[in-house]
Amino acid sequence: MSDVIHVGQQVPDFEMDVFNPKSHAFETISLAELKKNKKWAILVFYPADYTFVCPTELADVAAKYDEVVKAGAEVISVSTDTKFVHLAWQREEKLLANVKYPMAADPTGKISRMFGVYDEATGLALRGTFIISPEGRLASSEVNFYNVGRNAAELLRKAQANAYLATHPQEACPANWSQGGKTLKTANNEATLVGRVAEALK
Repeated sequence: MSDVIHVGQQVPDFEMDVFNPKSHAFETISLAELKKNKKWAILVFYPADYTFVCPTELADVAAKYDEVVKAGAEVISVSTDTKFVHLAWQREEKLLANVKYPMAADPTGKISRMFGVYDEATGLALRGTFIISPEGRLASSEVNFYNVGRNAAELLRKAQANAYLATHPQEACPANWSQGGKTLKTANNEATLVGRVAEALK
């Protein structure tokens, strides 16, 4: 699909209805508002409520949520279920008891299509994880098929790495980097190239 957003590109502003477990209320969330508040946005797409693997993933993300927030990010889980189903599922599923992040509804598949995770054959979203910078640029993308769950520890690592590099543009994070670990000084080589590519894609 030619209109799918790729890493390095600007993400068009979007808005979604959400169920907010913190306030126990229906609200809306928008990329424009997150950018205004200088927040990183982390979208966690999953196939459907009331399934087997999905609650384990959302619970895993919930366990790392406070650390993700400390990195300057907001997590938004997204499926093609409605906000009403999200409310019922979060209230009934014990694994979701500690979920505090917004649960977004994408019943038309519009946002799922934007990120290339919408499965036209099922009407569901694949397990896609996307990190968007406070400037609205897609910084990270990962997509799994239905049968493989993700690792929230790795999501946290990538969120922390991207947040760190945003304020240290002449550095790069090597393999298996974790917060507080040693980085690479890229000087005028890799970091400059990355910066030029990012500018070209704006």
